[in-house]
Amino acid sequence: MSTIVPVLLSGGSGTRLWPLSREMHPKQFLPLVGEDTMLQATWLRAAPLAGDRGPIVVANETHRFVVAEQLQQVGARPAAIVLEPVGRNTAPAIAAAALEALRDAPEAVLLVLPSDHVVQQPAAFHAAVHAALPAAEAGKLVTFGVVPRGPETGYGYIKSATGADGAPSPVDAFVEKPDLARAQAYVASGEHYWNSGMFLFRADAYLKALEKLAPEMLSAVRAAWEGARQDVDFTRLDADAFAASPSDSIDYAVMEKTDDAVVMPLDAGWSDVGSWASLREVSPQDAHGNAHHGDVVAIDCRNTYAHGERLIAMIGLEDTVVVETPDAILVGRSDRIQRVKDVVAELKARDLPQAAWHRKVYRPWGAYDSIDNGPRFQVKRITVKPGATLSLQMHHHRAEHWIVVSGTAEVTRGDDVLLLAENQSTYIPLGVTHRLRNPGKVPLELIEVQSGSYLGEDDIVRLEDTYGRA
Repeated sequence: MSTIVPVLLSGGSGTRLWPLSREMHPKQFLPLVGEDTMLQATWLRAAPLAGDRGPIVVANETHRFVVAEQLQQVGARPAAIVLEPVGRNTAPAIAAAALEALRDAPEAVLLVLPSDHVVQQPAAFHAAVHAALPAAEAGKLVTFGVVPRGPETGYGYIKSATGADGAPSPVDAFVEKPDLARAQAYVASGEHYWNSGMFLFRADAYLKALEKLAPEMLSAVRAAWEGARQDVDFTRLDADAFAASPSDSIDYAVMEKTDDAVVMPLDAGWSDVGSWASLREVSPQDAHGNAHHGDVVAIDCRNTYAHGERLIAMIGLEDTVVVETPDAILVGRSDRIQRVKDVVAELKARDLPQAAWHRKVYRPWGAYDSIDNGPRFQVKRITVKPGATLSLQMHHHRAEHWIVVSGTAEVTRGDDVLLLAENQSTYIPLGVTHRLRNPGKVPLELIEVQSGSYLGEDDIVRLEDTYGRA
């Protein structure tokens, strides 16, 4: 009997949902629909199909601790967290997951899922996977084609050779994103489905197809996997070997070229949540089509989306998106909101941190929020998890004052070790080695005031580090 192994692809940057989604904390780690993050929701949706097996996650190494923590929060125990040293698109990522799956399960059937999609009807999704399983077990490469809800121009399409409904059928063609007229014709034909980017196939069948259609890619990924090293809970692919792999999607590298591709119709409330407009569509709406998250006051508004941490007041707006974060505000018309990618490109051109970073930055030990800054000073609110420890470090250009707000801090300062409680403080002179640890059972909150000639994060010399960054 086949073993279904969920493969969660978590390497995306999600810039189309800026400013909430950013390169260093993209949309798969955000609770955009419901209380769970999109990564967590993806696993919870797949878990009933996996039996007692955990997922294989393929992630950007920068996100490794976020991935591990978020899955732990929902009780997942990953079979592996495979870290990509560089992005090489989906085909190499899935190849690495296939090699990992075959290590323990020669009969493994991979259920490949992007970790940033929404499926509103899990039962229908499970039924589609079970209906497609016999074809996958027989060596077919199954792609899930979403039954279109309308003539969408933002998705690629898959044309079925037979138009069979409710069962896998051979793929006739993959079609790029169409204009409106062609999208309308595709929907009317009943033979076309939205390309979901989700797949089901035997791990060995995928590797066999890759060996035939993209042998250089498979050779490079195999070398990277064989040269991988374990780092705590993570599998680090060999950087040089993986970088040598061609970069290509599974569609271009395999699915469009193989004779074994079949499409399984899926009608389960799927969305890739690829824009603010699509996020409004899958969010609860009021009688006027408004979808609002947070503290929002809307007067005479229609078809708007608003998301903010502070109060947002809207008057007389239609087809408008308003998104507020502590360091950025986005306002745009719904029919042009896709151009947010141009905003991110402009931010990168100006070398502004808002392109990649939030004001609040998550670290394996906790987080810090840069609440104020100016010439020669910066103020941060730092949260350290119970039992967590920051690196032993020093700075060449800044001194620091630490004031404990709540919890207990163990401070290493040069040769001294101090224990600070609420309302107590200490001073770290420039050039002195120091370390912060939370020895308690509750989060440690403190205020850090930095002063000096240069306050960048690259003025950190790590001498020892629990998380392998020294």
